[in-house]
Amino acid sequence: MRTVLVIDDVPAMVQALSVMLSLHDIRAISASSPEEGLALLKKHDVGLVISDMNFDADTTSGEEGAALFRRIRDLYPDLPVILLTGWATVESAVRLVKAGAADYIAKPWEDAKLLSTVENLLELAENSRARARNQRDRQRRKGALASRFDLRGIVFASEAMERTIEMACRVAKADVPVLITGPNGSGKERIAEIVHANSAVSAGPFVALNCGAVPAELLEAELFGAEAGAYTGANRARAGRFESADGGTLFLDEIGNLPLAGQMKLLRVLETGQFQRLGSSHSQRSRVRVLSATNSDLPHMIRDGQFRQDLYYRLNVIEISLPSLAERPEDIPVLAEHFLGELKLADDALAALLAHDWPGNVRELRNSIERARLMSQDGPIRAKDLHLPPPARAAADLDEPGREVIENALERYGRNVSRAAQSLGLSRQALYRRIERLGLDI
Repeated sequence: MRTVLVIDDVPAMVQALSVMLSLHDIRAISASSPEEGLALLKKHDVGLVISDMNFDADTTSGEEGAALFRRIRDLYPDLPVILLTGWATVESAVRLVKAGAADYIAKPWEDAKLLSTVENLLELAENSRARARNQRDRQRRKGALASRFDLRGIVFASEAMERTIEMACRVAKADVPVLITGPNGSGKERIAEIVHANSAVSAGPFVALNCGAVPAELLEAELFGAEAGAYTGANRARAGRFESADGGTLFLDEIGNLPLAGQMKLLRVLETGQFQRLGSSHSQRSRVRVLSATNSDLPHMIRDGQFRQDLYYRLNVIEISLPSLAERPEDIPVLAEHFLGELKLADDALAALLAHDWPGNVRELRNSIERARLMSQDGPIRAKDLHLPPPARAAADLDEPGREVIENALERYGRNVSRAAQSLGLSRQALYRRIERLGLDI
């Protein structure tokens, strides 16, 4: 059950709050002093604290409430605290809100306004705790995965990547071709390395070939090797990737770029295990686990006659689909920190990273961080160091809401700063700073 701790030395105040909350299925427990309140926090699962600012008779400075807030903040950093204030302690309450308090309510309070604030903060607190639980669960699962498999040092935090990596580890032992699909720069080769590292041929070589980076006329020679004189410039015989990968794994990236003639020869190798060097009539054998990857729509290419359907079925015995970075934003902070090394990210830089769409995926993120490391001065990386374009979806009034926008939000939510801040996409502290700067009345 949702539970609120009320800390106030006036019994009538405690009773009024307890009755109001109970009518809305919120359990209230109470304490008449800071010490008693802290003791109750140790015993109960509390979602929110409502605390008076003064406890001793004839005291109006608010220092007792401020000291209690700081102790709660130190012991329970994520626990929201609403401050109940008299006219003499409003300024103190505002200072505490800027320091992290959830909100302040002036006495005598309006039931509807206080209840709205309590409901909103309890929901936010529960969502925060749920996210923390999910994060702990993901960390446990990640640790279990790392203890059972060789993850090749891959950095991730999202459930989407966890599922992808777990599938790669599961299929690694099966001696069948695997097709890895996903956009450019999303990490397909790293997934192929994980499959190889956990396969029965992990002791053998891992050989990679990017079919999109080799001229079409040279691809066959790269794959199967060539005898001296097989083509212009072939002054000596050379082994191809199939020979080099014997006893291990051959990873063919951007397989959609393989010409039709090369596709036919690749299909023959997959079916027979035999191939011939370019310019040779002698067949060779190679025991190779073939992994391939593409960012192309191979079924569409098959319909257009650009890719062999029989080869597609040979390569796609098992498909591992890799999500784009935009589909797994939880990975952005941990990847950025990994690429930064000893440097730190400022809050505005992290916000800029999360707002960017990353069409170039992990490769673009790594390049942006490397550029920022070179261009930044001493200290944490700031948003300006990243040189990212502003997000197309961000409107000017949302990036920096003006007086009219803020006033309308406050009016719409009954001067409830927490809900107004949420509607504007701001933290409570950020909205309070704007209210103070604009001289608005709350």
